[in-house]
Amino acid sequence: MFAPDGTLELPVPATPWHGCPSVNGGHAVADEGVLDPWVAQWLEANPLPDDLSPEFVALARGSFEVPATREIARVRDEMVSGVPVRIYEHAEEPTGLMVYFHGGGFCIGSVDLMDNVARELAHATGAAVISVEYRLAPEHPYPAGLDDCETVTRWALANAPALGVSARRVVVAGESAGGNLAAAVTLRLRDAHSPRHPVGQILIYPVLDARGSAHPSREEFLGLVISAKMDEWFWTSYAGGRQIDVDPYAAPLQAPTLADLPPALVILGGCDVLRDEGRAFAQRLREAHVETEEVCYPGQPHGFVNLGFPAARDAYDTIGQWARCHLAAVPT
Repeated sequence: MFAPDGTLELPVPATPWHGCPSVNGGHAVADEGVLDPWVAQWLEANPLPDDLSPEFVALARGSFEVPATREIARVRDEMVSGVPVRIYEHAEEPTGLMVYFHGGGFCIGSVDLMDNVARELAHATGAAVISVEYRLAPEHPYPAGLDDCETVTRWALANAPALGVSARRVVVAGESAGGNLAAAVTLRLRDAHSPRHPVGQILIYPVLDARGSAHPSREEFLGLVISAKMDEWFWTSYAGGRQIDVDPYAAPLQAPTLADLPPALVILGGCDVLRDEGRAFAQRLREAHVETEEVCYPGQPHGFVNLGFPAARDAYDTIGQWARCHLAAVPT
């Protein structure tokens, strides 16, 4: 994330599946929507930008080297069917392959900027990770970015053995807008009756419904990390002048059915503007008999994983436990 001067600064568990125990994460509290005092103090000392100037947007799409937060044996940049990607590989045999889509409201963010998240996901899960540099709005509105994510996911499913992974051990993951893209990719592949599909989806405080949708957390926490101005700009830029509010590939919560989707881990923040739509999505997945775990971190705002708040470590541990157990349970 960025400081005001523009410089870079670095639940309730549901039904377990495949014999894996419920993941441990979050904490039982009387009111998950009370902001963590540590977080409140940090936000007061580090006010987040509310700047949509061309200069800020360019910086927030930064293509620059960021100091590595976690050493990974091999990291390389490649092109997959015209889409830039960064591939993270371990020295040891990987547990599986994760296709990761960064957040940023469909308009900002980059493989470089979210390098820390990709590294932590690789470390926590033991999986090789492909981080996708999908096209961004408003220059490339919906569905351009989603098309890129689907393209890379299909490539990963077809070419996983080249990375030392069974094609049956591929998962998708993303935070915020990236969580939306991960959910939408699984919907697209299901609806296309693809013979290959991910065996899991890890959705970290995902965007799952249209701007202005009726979720109490959108009203309660708008302005905390995400301002009303940014919220409007992100969605209208992604829509590109089209009506996409009920398009299930843009707003996955609008899908008529969530049946036959891969098992899901949904990570939420108790003070996140997107909390309630994430919870509604998890509930609909369970009702559709999709194995789903939902973990909420009380007092945490949107972006707490990206910002590296103390609760982020617990979230990575939860993701690692979920992914390792699930991937190990999938026959090769």
